[in-house]
Amino acid sequence: MYKLVLILFCFHLGNTAFSQEKLNKNKSKEFPQNFQPNRSGRDSISNTSSKKVAKNEKANIKDYLIITRQNDTIQLDTTLTIHKEYKFNYLRKDDFELLPFSNMGQTYNTLSENFKSNSLQPLFGAKAKHFNYMDVDAIDYYHVPTPLSELMYKTGFEQGHVLDALFTVNTSKQFNFSIAYKGMRSLGKYVHVLSSTGNFRFTTNYKTKNNRYNIRTHIVMQDIFNEENGGLSDEDLLNFESGAEEYFDRPIFDPIFQDAESSLEGRRFYLNHSYILKERDSLNSNKIAVGNVLSLEDKYYHFTQATSNTYFGEAFISSKISDKVTLESFYAELNAHYSNKTLGAFKVNAGYTNYNYGYNAIAILNNQRITNRLLGSVVSFEGNYEKTIGKFALKGAAGLNLTGDLKGNFLNAEASYVINNDMDVNASLNSNSKAPDFNFQLFQSDYLNYNWQNNFKNQTSKQLAIHLNSKKFGTLQIDYNTLNNYLYFTKEGTIDASVKPFQFDKTLNYIRAKLSNEISYSNFSLNNTVLYQTVTDGEEVLNVPQIVTRHSLYYTNELFKKALFLQTGVTFSYFSSYYMNRYDPLLAEFYVQNTTEVGDFPRIDFFINAKIRQTRLFLKAEHLNSSFTGYNFYSAPNYPYRDFIVRFGIVWNFFL
Repeated sequence: MYKLVLILFCFHLGNTAFSQEKLNKNKSKEFPQNFQPNRSGRDSISNTSSKKVAKNEKANIKDYLIITRQNDTIQLDTTLTIHKEYKFNYLRKDDFELLPFSNMGQTYNTLSENFKSNSLQPLFGAKAKHFNYMDVDAIDYYHVPTPLSELMYKTGFEQGHVLDALFTVNTSKQFNFSIAYKGMRSLGKYVHVLSSTGNFRFTTNYKTKNNRYNIRTHIVMQDIFNEENGGLSDEDLLNFESGAEEYFDRPIFDPIFQDAESSLEGRRFYLNHSYILKERDSLNSNKIAVGNVLSLEDKYYHFTQATSNTYFGEAFISSKISDKVTLESFYAELNAHYSNKTLGAFKVNAGYTNYNYGYNAIAILNNQRITNRLLGSVVSFEGNYEKTIGKFALKGAAGLNLTGDLKGNFLNAEASYVINNDMDVNASLNSNSKAPDFNFQLFQSDYLNYNWQNNFKNQTSKQLAIHLNSKKFGTLQIDYNTLNNYLYFTKEGTIDASVKPFQFDKTLNYIRAKLSNEISYSNFSLNNTVLYQTVTDGEEVLNVPQIVTRHSLYYTNELFKKALFLQTGVTFSYFSSYYMNRYDPLLAEFYVQNTTEVGDFPRIDFFINAKIRQTRLFLKAEHLNSSFTGYNFYSAPNYPYRDFIVRFGIVWNFFL
């Protein structure tokens, strides 16, 4: 399939050109409202006609649409802004609150937490493997007037690269399909940290000519593979931090082990269709529609190790460690929509979830029977409401599990107001109660201490948030969170204890304040993002840095008679020292520790980016200060962060 997508792109490479108009910056959802990234014609695509290629002169860049599962419509964006620089990475999103490991395709440590949730069901677990796992909301649908392709490529670490290729076409105004594959493989600088991932996506959407019936489906198949080494030993950490020249060759370090691997694989089929029973017209303000959603997904997480290692404690067997857990889930939903110009828009839905999580055998440990399966079904109910009155907008959503073994509920309310042409404010309240993730409830392993079956209470969270957006001054986001029955992993007792799940029996308070703005003068701009956060009555179980900051000073200009748009500058990133979570490769989870502080090291990147027509070129010298600001940089305790490296890549759109 990987080769098939490449062949499709090669086929379109010789047929790529078409005239586009300037993208309307006010309709693009690519950027926060406070930024004005589309100055000096940055969004314009060359309108110069080519004599060699026939054009679709009626096609317009505004007609190339990306549609989310929530029915938000986003115009295709071929601009080059500082936000595109932030998003040009393996995840293809701004990773300001994430800290990557040394090799591309490994996991990320989180520098901040967002507890807002409308979820009623527990997650699978192995969250450290899910950063690149595409869930239902990560899949987009398309509507394009001509065939569209996108190719993203970026170099990795030691024989590594990532390629994300997309092709989509409307065979008619009613029917569109897309096929995409994201593949990555990178050897890495350290011993036994190879990463290899693949994300295949196929989507279709269709609507009748009268627009009354609409259907969207997707098929997704994903695999995420990593070699695991446990990080560097404590003895090697001293050599790493010394900065001695003989240790610059990173493969010289012996990791804690070199024979472990972990993999996450999943497949999903999704269908969402609806029919409008009563269409709104000029005489009738009522609209009624009914719909149905079906989703079937199965996934597994598998940890293997050639020989047992005391790093995880004692084991039942001395070789061929193999821990595999599976989850099969089925979801069906019936929904109804009603909208009225005066009353607003209402949606109600009844959902049925069936889950099958677990292992192939029952475990007996210390005369305690640990079951092999968590089986069950849940019937849920949800309702949504939206209404706009002039400059005031109101949204609300609520959900409840009615029957089944998994209790859960959520409530979300949002209100926004446009103060003037420069400023708007949004306030929201979110409350959520959800059963613990499945790996908190049940886990089995060939290692003795990694076997448990728990009956934890639901974790509950409440969040009050205020967002103030100003085009002139920036964006200010403040949220206050309270958590009860907080769930976490940690080692309890001696230093040789194994990682286990626990529940915090007190109320935890967590506050975040995030300011983002951009200052521009002539061709120079300074983009700033500063995050302040603090935890009270629970800092021993929720560890986050107090300060996370990023500043980019960059220069932009159009050269060669506006044929090339140049962007170049320096980005400074920093987070304060704190008790950073450790990584457990057997669980694929991060766990709380309060003995080793990590952080307080700067990261400086120099970048030169350019845009030629629909092609964006990226060149970056990453962590260029690594050799002169001290070798105390880590992504997690015992896991060094990346050394200085120069990487390049490209994002290329083809229009037929």
